[in-house]
Amino acid sequence: MKNRSLQFKFVDYLWDDTTAKTIENDEVALFLYRSNILGADLRITNYGGGNTSCKTIEKDPLTNQEMEVMWIKGSGGDIGTLTKAGIAGLYTERLRNLKNVYGGLADEDRMVGLFNHCIYDLDSKAPSIDTPLHGLLPFKHIDHLHPDALIAVAAAKDSKKVTKEIWGDTMGWVPWQRPGFDLGLQLEKCLNDNPGIRGIVLGSHGLFTWGDTSYECYMNSLEVIEMASEFIENKIKENGSVFGGQKIESLPKEERLEKAAQLMPMLRGLCSSEKRMIGHFTDSDVVLEYINSNDLERLAPMGTSCPDHFLRTKIQPLVLQLDTREDLTDTEAILNKLKPAFEEYRKEYQAYYDQHKRANSPAVRDANPVIIIYPGVGMFSFAKNKQTTRVANEFYVNAINVMRGAEAITEYTSLPRQEAFDIEYWLLEEAKLQRMPKEKPLSRKIALVTGAGGGIGKAIADKLAEEGANVILTDIAEDRLKEGLETYTRDMASYAICDVTKSGSIAEAYKKACLEFGGVDIVVHSAGLAISKPLEETTEEDWDLLQNVLVKGQFELAKLAVSIMRKQGLGGDFISIASKNGLVSGPNNVGYGTSKAAQQHMARLLAAELGGDKIRVNIVNPDGVIVGSKIWEGDWAEGRAKAYGIEVDELPAFYAKRNLLNEIIYPEDIANGVFACVGILDKTTGNIINVDGGMPNAFVR
Repeated sequence: MKNRSLQFKFVDYLWDDTTAKTIENDEVALFLYRSNILGADLRITNYGGGNTSCKTIEKDPLTNQEMEVMWIKGSGGDIGTLTKAGIAGLYTERLRNLKNVYGGLADEDRMVGLFNHCIYDLDSKAPSIDTPLHGLLPFKHIDHLHPDALIAVAAAKDSKKVTKEIWGDTMGWVPWQRPGFDLGLQLEKCLNDNPGIRGIVLGSHGLFTWGDTSYECYMNSLEVIEMASEFIENKIKENGSVFGGQKIESLPKEERLEKAAQLMPMLRGLCSSEKRMIGHFTDSDVVLEYINSNDLERLAPMGTSCPDHFLRTKIQPLVLQLDTREDLTDTEAILNKLKPAFEEYRKEYQAYYDQHKRANSPAVRDANPVIIIYPGVGMFSFAKNKQTTRVANEFYVNAINVMRGAEAITEYTSLPRQEAFDIEYWLLEEAKLQRMPKEKPLSRKIALVTGAGGGIGKAIADKLAEEGANVILTDIAEDRLKEGLETYTRDMASYAICDVTKSGSIAEAYKKACLEFGGVDIVVHSAGLAISKPLEETTEEDWDLLQNVLVKGQFELAKLAVSIMRKQGLGGDFISIASKNGLVSGPNNVGYGTSKAAQQHMARLLAAELGGDKIRVNIVNPDGVIVGSKIWEGDWAEGRAKAYGIEVDELPAFYAKRNLLNEIIYPEDIANGVFACVGILDKTTGNIINVDGGMPNAFVR
């Protein structure tokens, strides 16, 4: 395996003989393994792109006769994460017999419905539009991939001639055509006209390769991609530069990140004119080489070539006319510069739709840009959730690589606008969008939670994430944050070490939220501590610590949150996790109770001030959250037990007995109170929700 990997410079050789040996008698398992390792290399194909298949002999359950069955990635799947549940199994012969009823290009959409009549495996995923492309070819194992290098060849001027220059007579070439049954027929014809070829280049689209075994197919794919990659790199060396050379210099790394963090909330607000969006940022070397180049102005408006690219990135990006020396702290001035550019982009997108729409085209979609380029700084993307925006960003990086390669070979060509439109507004693509599950209540929102390393804070973060929000966990303990982050999926959450007593630390946490997701919509101040002492034992240090964490921390959090929310112009929510102790007088509690009362009144003051910005400020008052709460692990529990004349282990039952419902209050109950404020009670501000089982002396009067 070591020697095999050394022969590849531009792709990763990931085949593991030991792993393959354990499944060598299961062709479908080997096909899935091949798919996963191909999908693990973004230079080979991006998330959701490409397709893979294999053919096996199975017994027909009705006739008991042996029949050939094709197993193929189902609609909407991703080869990098493909499992048996994500594939379709179809009778190959039935699929090929569809040629007898195919009525030409106008019949393409109907053919997709007929794929269901070819199903062998009743647990199949819906067959994809690529199904006939695999089924009409005779090979046992087939890969349809979108490698950057191959799409560069496919999108280059004189692509057919370039294909022959690289591979001689060993590769076929088929001009651009929208995926469908007819493209399958074109592949079949290409093979019949060129027997013995090892693969086919699809103009402006991608690559088909094959093999008799899963391993042979894998090796064939890698070798073909490697040859194209090497050809392109040699051309770049010959040319001496790419993209016409450098036009402007990038800012230093830290300055780029600072600019991006300052700008992202403004971009997010502008991109969210129809629906709220989540952001992503990258300033990789590949991106900077392109966005700082002389050819950016020429290439960016041309749009992408591969359908998988522009389906996720829109037909073209928005290039900002901002100098890297702009003072981005002047929000009003920057927004005044940005708004006309966004208005013009939306206007041009509407014109693109109006000029190319068909009689049965779906309604125009959100006209805001997905990809936004800031020369000298980096590239932003905005979409409905983090995964979608990250993938869009990755796809545009693929598009950059394609342009880089095609320009080095001859000259980059993009799809004609009408062809691009027909893909983007394809009725089958619209049907796929309509089948997407309903969004959760907090989808498209970003929440920052302090004290989220455990206890109440972590329960709140969990609840907000469960309801669809992206969350930034903050705490002073990084080990707890790392442990907490492991409970979320890749694109759901991030963390930042944050000491709420230090304004600089809070600013860094918000910077992380802006860079990771684009801004912030919900801030929950759950960080806290409790000190239970009588007046004469309460020290100045005790007093200052409580005031700094609970009160000053809330003030600084709110101040910076509001500045970001105002940049976005989308409103927002600020939740103070206070306490019943801010309303009720009790013994041995002067420092803690005073701090909690200050939190509550500050929240009311902020609610009165920020209503005009649609920023709602509410309070959740826990009481007696003993089980699962970090506060109750130390001296506070001992102090409260002493105050009530009981043992520490009697506290949960004691607190439950003193509320009207006789209920133990858990961190999850507080989290539900927060969700009520941010996800249900959307016309409530300045309110207090007591989550204490019912304490009459804490009733808000």
